Amino acid sequence: MKLSKEFNQHIFDKINIIKMPKLFFILGCYLFFFTLKRHIAKNTINHLFHMILDKKLFLAKVVFIPIIIVQISACTIVPGQHMRQFATESSIEFPITENNDVIFKKLNIQTINAQLIIDLEKDINNRSLGINNVANHYFDYRIGAKTIKAIPTQEAYSQYRVGARDILNVTVWGHPELTIPAGEFRSPAVAGNVVGEDGTFFYPFAGVVKAEDRTVEEIRAELTKKLSRFIENVQLDVRVAEYRSRRVYVVGEVSKPGVYLVRDIPLSVLEAINGAGGVTSDADLRNITLTRNDKTYSINLLSLYEGGNISQNVLLEQGDVLNVPDNTFNKIFVLGETMFGRGFGVRPRSVIMNKARMTLTEALAEGGGFDQETSDAARIFVFRSTLGKPEIFHLDAKSPDALILADRFPMQPRDVVFVDRVEGLRWNQIIAQVAPTVQLLNIFDGSMNVQPFISFPPVRQ
Repeated sequence: MKLSKEFNQHIFDKINIIKMPKLFFILGCYLFFFTLKRHIAKNTINHLFHMILDKKLFLAKVVFIPIIIVQISACTIVPGQHMRQFATESSIEFPITENNDVIFKKLNIQTINAQLIIDLEKDINNRSLGINNVANHYFDYRIGAKTIKAIPTQEAYSQYRVGARDILNVTVWGHPELTIPAGEFRSPAVAGNVVGEDGTFFYPFAGVVKAEDRTVEEIRAELTKKLSRFIENVQLDVRVAEYRSRRVYVVGEVSKPGVYLVRDIPLSVLEAINGAGGVTSDADLRNITLTRNDKTYSINLLSLYEGGNISQNVLLEQGDVLNVPDNTFNKIFVLGETMFGRGFGVRPRSVIMNKARMTLTEALAEGGGFDQETSDAARIFVFRSTLGKPEIFHLDAKSPDALILADRFPMQPRDVVFVDRVEGLRWNQIIAQVAPTVQLLNIFDGSMNVQPFISFPPVRQ
């Protein structure tokens, strides 16, 4: 302790160009040596003291003293993020929903080991096609939608029913005067009878005939009855020349969004999407929405494609809106010491989960893998905050075979994977930050003989 006091007094007396309170500087020196004594032997510290006091170590005068000053605020100078070594819980509190109440608590850090993998695989909802998989609900959770996780109630399919603005083609055999011929330059649609907005159309000798919400068989029966008063043994046929009344809207991540007509063949979700050119690579197949009247239903097309759940192939009706959202919410963020995190102009990766399924090993590989020079593979963390139930997981991948466990750890939307830095790197960063200051002092000195600490003769009273 006596030696330390002598050292502090000597340094303070020698440094005249640094304007700082004496107590502040001495506390900084004590802080440095208190930290240093945890790493080197006591006799080594004493040896350093003597070398500095005796002015025998030139490098110590140039570099060692600035390091003492830097150590005062080293925690704020070292850039970047890191987790506390071997922490068992989070350092801050998180809002957690329990029993419909929001409470604040710190989270336990769960170790990714064999037992955790077994527990996760017991829950079918951790699988891609699980009914309550987080990816099936995260879309609603983020945007506040109130979609119904069920298909709309449907009646048994019946024949097409005519609507307003449909065009009918009526043919009366043996009476060409009653049949408007299409001819060479007139299509059946142009030559047909247009159903008006009131749902009726006019036909000679039959007058006004109701057509809306009726099948062609029902319309033919009425025309036959009315024309039989004037024509003996009436034979006629009614067909829909052009379908224009019943429309559905396909929007979102499809190749050709637009308006599509419902014809005599029923139009299902799958047929509507295929008619729109199929989905794009940015589509979220799990959260397709179907809006009908004042309700919105959630359609899981992935469950139809890969799980054979044909109930998801809903028949569309007039006015339905089918929306294929993008997969923006199905991202995973890979931060920290990865190969994509080095160099000028690079940035951390946000990885899209293909069909909302990915493992931790896949996420690390997509993020570029570990930086073998700066990363601490023993401290890989997964931060999860989905659906109001945050969790933190830790993987010790110092041994590469731990990545086998990681390949069975299922990721969820918006997970954050963080690869921590190796502890020794922070000391090197402090040295790297001090070096420019030393070079600047050398420039001002004007020679290769660096003398940043100048002593002056004492002022006589």
